[in-house]
Amino acid sequence: METERLILRPWVETDAEALYKYASDPEVGPRAGWPPHQSVEESREIINGIFSGEGMWAVELKETGEPIGCVGYLTSECSNLPIAEDEAEVGYWIAKPYWNQGICTEAMKAVVNYCFGVKEFKKLWGDYFPTNPASGKVMEKCGFTDTGRETTCPNLLVGSTQPVKILCLTREEWEQKR
Repeated sequence: METERLILRPWVETDAEALYKYASDPEVGPRAGWPPHQSVEESREIINGIFSGEGMWAVELKETGEPIGCVGYLTSECSNLPIAEDEAEVGYWIAKPYWNQGICTEAMKAVVNYCFGVKEFKKLWGDYFPTNPASGKVMEKCGFTDTGRETTCPNLLVGSTQPVKILCLTREEWEQKR
């Protein structure tokens, strides 16, 4: 997928050094529920395991050709939330040097369009830690609304006991805003 500034593409093993460069920052991973990466080898293992699944893309900055984050969706089998088979949970993170530049929103809008336009999901869900309100703002800019519900995500490696706020976007809402 391509946007004005980004290419969303599959992760490859050669991205391991760039991934480690950004994912080792202690301010990045814990905001998304995972610990900072400890080595290039760990980043390579995450590329080959977690990031190789369906619906996960490297966020590549066209200007540099470097992956600067990750964006994607989880189906009901892998979701942190109890969702139906025709729904998905979205997620993302962007390297700290690129925060507050609209990059995450740009990438997420492309994923939302893919999820509804290609995968034909009926609803998309997102969640974020209240201590990371910027993540909630990204979802809101993409059309998601706060459900007023909170839960915990026991399978997160960091923050599994902390509440997350839950947002939702239906296919009908997306179609109306297009």
